[in-house]
Amino acid sequence: MADNIPAGSTTEGAITVGHPADARVSAAPSYDVADFPVPHGREEEWRFTPLERLRGLHDGTAKANGGLRVDVTAPEGVTVETVDRTDARVGKAGKPADRVVAQAFSSFEKASVVSIPKDLVLTEPVRIAVHGEGGTAYGHQIIEIGAFAEAVVVIDHTGDATLAANVEYLIGDGAKLTVVSVQDWDDNAVHVAQHTALVGRDARFKSVIVTFGGDLVRLHPRVIYGAPGGDAELFGLYFTDEGQHQEHRLFIDHDTPHCRSNVTYKGALQGKDAHAIWIGDVLIRAAAEGTDTYELNRNLILTDGARVDSVPNLEIETGEIAGAGHASATGRFDDEQLFYLMSRGIPTIEARRLVVRGFFGELVQQIGLPDLEERLMAKIDAELEASV
Repeated sequence: MADNIPAGSTTEGAITVGHPADARVSAAPSYDVADFPVPHGREEEWRFTPLERLRGLHDGTAKANGGLRVDVTAPEGVTVETVDRTDARVGKAGKPADRVVAQAFSSFEKASVVSIPKDLVLTEPVRIAVHGEGGTAYGHQIIEIGAFAEAVVVIDHTGDATLAANVEYLIGDGAKLTVVSVQDWDDNAVHVAQHTALVGRDARFKSVIVTFGGDLVRLHPRVIYGAPGGDAELFGLYFTDEGQHQEHRLFIDHDTPHCRSNVTYKGALQGKDAHAIWIGDVLIRAAAEGTDTYELNRNLILTDGARVDSVPNLEIETGEIAGAGHASATGRFDDEQLFYLMSRGIPTIEARRLVVRGFFGELVQQIGLPDLEERLMAKIDAELEASV
């Protein structure tokens, strides 16, 4: 749909500048849902996802009939507005990479835009509360931060919804943006979203994704570098409970020289049919000399019946890099750690709690907001107590 293509998009040959072509998917990224075939579950990007639990988001049968309330609390100097799809910022960060988020791009009516002007350094976070009120909804959120500005943004998802959405981060030269996205949905919710960051020259982007609730959550963080010197840190924490499906699929496109990325995701799983998927794709293109990248995924299996699939992928097209690597590990409780704690008089339940807290501690500390850190650690404790 031509009217969905954002103003200002440029092309060079067959490749749209700033929008990566990911060879690992069955269709190239596109703004138009018609460019994606209806998935059947055999495709590489869909083989882990239970399509029947998407409630029609993947095949066009899910009609927008639900309510989604978005409330923004922002410090002085921050602009909050609602725009339609003709706004030049819509779609600027990057194209949808699969059919569901393309459906969301084609279906949303209004986008919420939060703008932090250049040089503004916020001492308080921007807080965006997204609350589902039942039914199916399509959303679009844009966070725009000007050159040399600094901000922390918290996006908090609660309530019940079947939601498909795109979130765009437009990060100006020399800016520093930290985004914390919390998925604390009710048990019945379905949430599929793409988070796309366009990182400017010498800019720093930190993403912290925390996933607890929902029946099915599938998130697709993507990083694109607009100029040299960009730095992206992607952290993730997920606690997958009985029957839940939580899927995090990352793609970092190093197509620009002298940029850096670091990924650390950790998950804990418990209960029958708890299923977590982590896909980490890093592509270092031939032009991206001086790239420095590393990705790590660790998973802790707390009970029988839980399953995790962890797939790190690193593709390098140039030998002129500063460093590149990846690692993945999945295991059960360390019996020696538990024995050490219990031998000092700590009950088994408390020992388990301490081990899990330590496992997640370094990631929770990346948030830097004490009230939110305390809330998340309390949520982890509650998840553990429920399993006893």
